[in-house]
Amino acid sequence: MIETVREPAFQVSPKAKIYWAVGDAIFLVILIVATALGYFLTPDWSWKGWALAGALTLVTLQLINTVLAPRIRYRVARWEVTMDAIYTRSGWISRELRIAPLSRVQTVDSQRGPLMRLFGLANITVTTASAAGPITIEALDEDVAEQVVADLARITSEDEGDAT
Repeated sequence: MIETVREPAFQVSPKAKIYWAVGDAIFLVILIVATALGYFLTPDWSWKGWALAGALTLVTLQLINTVLAPRIRYRVARWEVTMDAIYTRSGWISRELRIAPLSRVQTVDSQRGPLMRLFGLANITVTTASAAGPITIEALDEDVAEQVVADLARITSEDEGDAT
């Protein structure tokens, strides 16, 4: 009998949609400025049409990314920590479901960059004894992230294994 893997129970913070959109918009503005500078500073006029077409394509794709990606990522992004494992689901074009047994946890870190602090968000990165790399729970409210880090520290300290 094959058991199905259940989806993680919790969504990330609703503020994640705005946070991701602002981050994408900042990149969009940088892309537009770089495009304009490249266009006006290019001395070879014969390439300006092609350069402009390529740049406008990139700007259009990034604009679509800025509008669509945060909404889709929010609907997809889920997480859960149980007494046995950490579950995450993320992505928007390519989706990833990760499950890591708590007995394999080596470190638990939280990150709050300047933009994240502005929105009151934090990421949690859990390093495990896995070749697949660390698991990241993205865009949690700061108080939720602090509680999850404390819970993980408590749960993993109770395990007598060496996470290898």
